[in-house]
Amino acid sequence: MTSALVSSTWLQSNLSDPDLIILDASQQDNKAGLVADSEEFQIVGARVFDIENNFSDTNAPFPNTLLSPEKFQEKCRELGVNTTSKIVVYDNLGVYTSPRVWWMFKIMGFDNIAVLDGGLPDWISNGYQVQEPIEVKFKQGDFNALFDSKFLVKNFEFLTRNLESKEMIVIDARSANRFNGVAPEPRQGLRAGHIPYSINIPFTEVLQDGKFKTSKQLIELFRGFDLQDSPLVFSCGSGITACIILLAADLVLQNDKSLYDGS
Repeated sequence: MTSALVSSTWLQSNLSDPDLIILDASQQDNKAGLVADSEEFQIVGARVFDIENNFSDTNAPFPNTLLSPEKFQEKCRELGVNTTSKIVVYDNLGVYTSPRVWWMFKIMGFDNIAVLDGGLPDWISNGYQVQEPIEVKFKQGDFNALFDSKFLVKNFEFLTRNLESKEMIVIDARSANRFNGVAPEPRQGLRAGHIPYSINIPFTEVLQDGKFKTSKQLIELFRGFDLQDSPLVFSCGSGITACIILLAADLVLQNDKSLYDGS
C-alpha cells in the first residue's frame, strides 16, 4: 500500500491478492445525522470491523475510546489479520468512520492500510459486486500491535497544558454551528462551544461527493489557515470525524499530526 487512499477500481483489480483484507467499518447510526443509501449491503468478502462494540474500550468514560494494544491485537487476530496483510477499509457513507480505522492501525504500528475513497457508495456506482452481510469465523491471524503512546495521540492533560504553551494547533472537525456553540451537542449533557484557541475546519470541507478533495484543493484549503510548520492535533465530538481531517492533512501536509482521542 503506497497511499492512504485507494480507488474502487484499484480494489476491484486486487481482489485476488491472498494478503488482501477488506474491512467494513460501517455503523448503524452517527452523530452527524448522515444516512446511508445501501446500509444492507457490503463488499463481497468484507469483514465487519465494529468500532463501537469490538474496537473501542466500552469501559472508558468516553465513546469510541482506543483499545489497549493487547486488546486491539487480540481483536485483529480474531478477524484473521496478519502482519503481512494488506488492508483496505471502507464505510457505507463514502468517507466517515473508515479514517478512524486507518488511524487505529497506524497508531498500532501497522502502515499497510488504506481507505477506500468514496467507500461503499462509490463501489456500487461502479457496478462492483456486493452481498448481504454474513457471519464468518476466520482463521486466527498473527497481527502484532506495536503501540507508541507518543505517536499520533494526545490526551486531556496535554490539551490542558497546550492552552498555555500553544505547542500545537488544535483543529476541530465539527460543524461551524457546534463549534460556535449555537447548535446543541448531540450527546446529552455535553456543553456547547469549543476548546479555547482551536480553529474550525468542518470535516465536510475536505470532502466532495463522498470522496476526499484533490490534493490541490486540500492544499488550498489548509493554506487558508496560519498553520505553517506547527504540529497539529485534531478533535471533534468523540474522535471519529477528527480522523477525516487528520487523513486529509496527512495527504498534503508535512506537519506532525495527532488525534485528541475522546475529544
